[in-house]
Amino acid sequence: MSSFFMPAATLWQRELVRFWRQKSRLLGVIASPLVIWLLIGYGSNTLGRFYSGALVLTVMFSAIFSTISIIEDRREGFLLSMLVSPAPRSSLVLGKILGAATLAWIQGLIFLAFAPLAGLHIDAAELLAVAGVIFLISFTLTGLGFVIAWKMDSTAGFHAIMNLLLLPMWMVSGSLFPLSEAQGWVKTLMRINPLTYAISLLNHTLRMPVVAPGALESLVVTIAFGLGLLAACSILAAQKNTRSAA
Repeated sequence: MSSFFMPAATLWQRELVRFWRQKSRLLGVIASPLVIWLLIGYGSNTLGRFYSGALVLTVMFSAIFSTISIIEDRREGFLLSMLVSPAPRSSLVLGKILGAATLAWIQGLIFLAFAPLAGLHIDAAELLAVAGVIFLISFTLTGLGFVIAWKMDSTAGFHAIMNLLLLPMWMVSGSLFPLSEAQGWVKTLMRINPLTYAISLLNHTLRMPVVAPGALESLVVTIAFGLGLLAACSILAAQKNTRSAA
């Protein structure tokens, strides 16, 4: 068991140390969603409605910045040293994802400080549930970023793909308008978008008025999506190892 958890814990710690040395990332990740939220919320006089979407956008930005480290590790040769080590590939994948997800989670919790501006008052018991949901969303989005970054050699290309994929996912996830107000093919996109269920789960936990799909359905879909991405990341790592050995 130690041969599995020790490499994962080491990589998790490495991600936290790297972030501590780049504190400017915190400002960028928090400030951008905050500005977007305030502009949209105050502009439409419904600040509370967009709060959960802005929180998820904060987590998403953090996941994007954190998974860039995979491309940097490849350039520096650290990724190759990971692959040729005796540690299980799944352990290495778990450590990288947990490290980046922890950073996204922390920054999501910081964004919770702005909840009173949205008219939300979270007590201690609710805070535990909200924190758990934020971590689940962080883990899922980090896994998605890992899958994309693993095949990329350019940070510019990575940003382009992430913007092309994740921002539209966020826009049709219930962040800007609820599923009940969607029409036609947009409504279909929202139903098949995993992020829709993550937003819904967060809304349920925050006791927001817009709570479709249901809480249980949202929880099951979000967990399944996260586990599926973790499995996909492990498979990609194993394939990379096979090609390197060849």
